[in-house]
Amino acid sequence: MTQIKDNTNSREGKHLSYSERSQIMVLKKENYSNREIAKVLNRAPQTINNEINRGTITQLKRQKQGGKIYDYYYKVYDADAGQAAYEKHRLNCGRRPKWADTDAFVDWADDKMLNEGWSPDVVVGFALKHELFDPAIIPCTTSLYQWIDRGIMKTKNMDLVEKLSRKTKATCRKNRQNKRVLGKSIEERPEIIDTRKTFGHWEIDTVIGNKNKTEPVLLTLAERKTRFEVVLKLDGKEAHAVDQAIQKLRDRAGSEFPTLFKTITSDNGSEFSGLHGVLQDVLDVYFSHPYASWERN
Repeated sequence: MTQIKDNTNSREGKHLSYSERSQIMVLKKENYSNREIAKVLNRAPQTINNEINRGTITQLKRQKQGGKIYDYYYKVYDADAGQAAYEKHRLNCGRRPKWADTDAFVDWADDKMLNEGWSPDVVVGFALKHELFDPAIIPCTTSLYQWIDRGIMKTKNMDLVEKLSRKTKATCRKNRQNKRVLGKSIEERPEIIDTRKTFGHWEIDTVIGNKNKTEPVLLTLAERKTRFEVVLKLDGKEAHAVDQAIQKLRDRAGSEFPTLFKTITSDNGSEFSGLHGVLQDVLDVYFSHPYASWERN
C-alpha cells in the first residue's frame, strides 16, 4: 500500500524495516536532509538521526594524480550497516528472564514435579506461601508452563498429568480474510522464499514524498537474498503508473527477466491491483493480508 508521508508523527512501537533503511540510503544520495527524510518516511526526526548515526560507515576513495596516489576518506550511510547494527542490538534487548538469575527455583521445581508429581500451580503457590525463595525469582504459573514448553525445565509436558486438560489462551491472532483479492495470498507463498537462500524473490513497495509538488513517486523492489534494491520513479501513485514501470523493467531486462525475477510479494494497496495481470505470464505475485504489509518481510 502506498505510504503517504505528510507528517512527522512517529509510528510508535514499529522498528525501521530494511526497506525503509534502503529508502534512507537512496534519499541521502539525493541530498535530502534528515528532517526531510523523516517526513517522507513518516518517522520522528530523532529516529532518522539515530539510524543514520548507527549506519554511517567510512569509505576509502583512491585517486591517482600526477603519478601520486591520494587516499580520501568520506562517510556515507549504508542500509546494510544500519540493519547489522539493529540486529546486533536486538540480541541484547529485552528484560532478563527470572530463570537466568539462579537455578535454585528451577532445580527445586523440577524435583517436585518429576519426583512428587506436583503441578506447576502447586509448585508456585507452595513456594510463595512458605517464602522458600526470593519472590523476584519465582515465576507466575503461566510463566512456569511456558518455561516447560520452551525446554528450560527438565520437566516435560508428558510429565504433567493435568496438562492436556488445561485450557490456555491462543498466543496468536488469526489472519484477517482478504476482502479484496488481487492475486495469490501470501499464505500460498512457498516456504523456501522465507529462508532467503535463493535469488530472485522480490518485495515491492511505493513511497510518496512531499519535498515539492512535482516530486515523483518512488517504486522500490528489494531482492530478499542479496537485499539489492531497484528504485524507479513513477509519474503518479495510480495502478497504471506502477504497471507501466514494471512493463518498462521487463522490456529492459529482456530474456533475462524470468531469471532475475521469480516471485514478487506486495501489500494489498490499490496501486498494485494490476500487478498480477502484468506479470502472470512470467512469475507469481503474492499479496499480504490487508493492514499487514509487514508479512512481506
